[in-house]
Amino acid sequence: MKPLQFAIIGYGGMGSYHAKTIMKKSSEVVAVKGVYDIKSERQDVAQADGFLAYESLPELLEDETTDAVLIATPNDSHKELAIAALKAGKHVVCEKPVAMNTKELDEILAEAKKCKRTFMVHQNRRWDPDFLMIRQMYQEKTLGDLFQIESRVQGANGIPGDWRHLQKHGGGMLLDWGVHLFDQLLFLIDSPLQTIQTDLSYILGDEVDDGFHSYLTFENGVKVIIEVGTTNYIPLPRWYVKGMEGTALISDWDLNGKMVKATHEETAAPKPIQAGVGLTKTMAPPREDATEVLSLPAVETPYPSFYANFYDVVVNGGEPIVKNSEVRRVLALLETILAEESK
Repeated sequence: MKPLQFAIIGYGGMGSYHAKTIMKKSSEVVAVKGVYDIKSERQDVAQADGFLAYESLPELLEDETTDAVLIATPNDSHKELAIAALKAGKHVVCEKPVAMNTKELDEILAEAKKCKRTFMVHQNRRWDPDFLMIRQMYQEKTLGDLFQIESRVQGANGIPGDWRHLQKHGGGMLLDWGVHLFDQLLFLIDSPLQTIQTDLSYILGDEVDDGFHSYLTFENGVKVIIEVGTTNYIPLPRWYVKGMEGTALISDWDLNGKMVKATHEETAAPKPIQAGVGLTKTMAPPREDATEVLSLPAVETPYPSFYANFYDVVVNGGEPIVKNSEVRRVLALLETILAEESK
């Protein structure tokens, strides 16, 4: 098996992470030949990391020893770079969000079809262990049918101090983190989206959103809350899900959490408890024998790694795990949210 030779455009956070971590873990199928970044200091870092630093973008694109290009640059540059790489005969992996809007994506896909090259978007959060746990609960009905799913990513550091502050570059948390969380939920729930309502936050005074709340209802009855925040000094759990037979909580990416499931044992009715200055039986905890506390499920990734799949698509004509139709659906949804906000 000969690994696909990659050139990387952009050696900031994600570009270097691909080169030194993600691709390294998939070294049997991909290898990094060289890097180009418009910032000379990043070129120096790439060389220090052991990679060739191309002197220009044309030099990178003209390198006949490479098979594919990874684009890890600000969002507004993706379309131009992707089309240039495709025209140069390269297969392309693009960081998310794939483009500024669906029109740009359609232009990229048309060029990929014309050039007979593979174009895939790195929606890597489909491989997150916490998401795979929720996916398993949903598909195997571990807690019965799930009817409410809450997905949150929260911090207190504001928007990262670079191009992500700027609208012209496609900044903001909806495009930065929302694209991941919407992708996860639309990938998970096999039902058409019925309604969506989104509230974007601009509390930090930037021209782009610093977070949002979104409420989704699917035709199968599942309701979803997606929330991203950059002003949360006390974050809420990463996941909170309710099923007909229990509830699960995943606190963080370290996979702290638990499931509480009904035992269906015959038990006495709960006794009233003191609640503030009053009593309640409705909100009293269930009797001890009415529920059982379970550990979160052990999961294995049910599909190949991103780059193993990319290799299979390019070399063997395999089926992509991240399909461009799915990417387009998410982008169209985000585009609609931003259009409604600007009215």
